[in-house]
Amino acid sequence: MKSRFSPGQLLLMIGVLVGLVTLIQAGALTIAFHKLGLSPDTALLLLITSLFGSVINLPLFTMAAEGPSQPPPTFLRGLLRPHPMPFTGKTLVAMNVGGGLVPISFSVYLMGNSHAGLWHHAMVILGVSLISYLVSRPIHGIGIGMPIFIAPVAAALLALLVNPEHSAALAYSGGTLGVLIGADLLRLKDIRTMGTPIASIGGAGTFDGIFISGIVAVLLA
Repeated sequence: MKSRFSPGQLLLMIGVLVGLVTLIQAGALTIAFHKLGLSPDTALLLLITSLFGSVINLPLFTMAAEGPSQPPPTFLRGLLRPHPMPFTGKTLVAMNVGGGLVPISFSVYLMGNSHAGLWHHAMVILGVSLISYLVSRPIHGIGIGMPIFIAPVAAALLALLVNPEHSAALAYSGGTLGVLIGADLLRLKDIRTMGTPIASIGGAGTFDGIFISGIVAVLLA
């Protein structure tokens, strides 16, 4: 699916990329990915892929939807979508590459290559999914929102409780797949009432709740 960069979006991505490199040099993200068994070069590649993949949404299906009962706040409309798509009575459900597909793929990799065991992964994912569903809310005209640090804290605590020795891998898979299931997939029924032209699984991309939850959860675990 083709995506178009506005000058503001391009500048924002460049600024964020510079910030990410700085963070890696400072050690925060290096520590997180080292705990997951990744080298600094591989970690940087994953971050860059997620960053530029955040502007790509892969269409999955469309559904009939109602118009929003109230418009989103003006400042949110300008921040999240400078040129909003018109709502025509249907919502396109898509998968965001940077904020959805990349962290999901990495979670599956960790589940198959870590020594925590699939049952332990399932326990943490289930717990974070339930918490994410309970604290997430539909925002009319925009999508699903939730407090960003609840999921990573929950993932880290559950991972430490279930298997402290392999808590990093458990925290990442729980923080990413738990948010995906609880705040995205289980909330698909709410899309019909939000009046948004596109609902992207993975949210705003690299720095939405899914990706950040995984990274922060690993740092806390």
